[in-house]
Amino acid sequence: MKLSEVPAITSTDDVSDDELTAMALAADPTAPVDEDAEPWHFGYGFIKNPLPDWYMPLPMASRRGRGTRAVVVSVVVGLVVICAFGLCVTSGFLQLA
Repeated sequence: MKLSEVPAITSTDDVSDDELTAMALAADPTAPVDEDAEPWHFGYGFIKNPLPDWYMPLPMASRRGRGTRAVVVSVVVGLVVICAFGLCVTSGFLQLA
């Protein structure tokens, strides 16, 4: 199939695997990339993600309450204090380092 025989596809059309295969086989691998070319971003609307969504989706951040923050800070401070006294809790039991 020649490149002129491949139907034009707009960004709103659904593209089948056969159409993508035909376009890939008809493309010239030595052709220079257009200066104004932009990567094809899909998945989250107009947000530009340099990695595909199936590989690394955008993070879904959520606010946590004060209770969660207090527990995390307590655990971190507890581990720092244990290490400051020369003790070790790597195996789950409090031991001398």
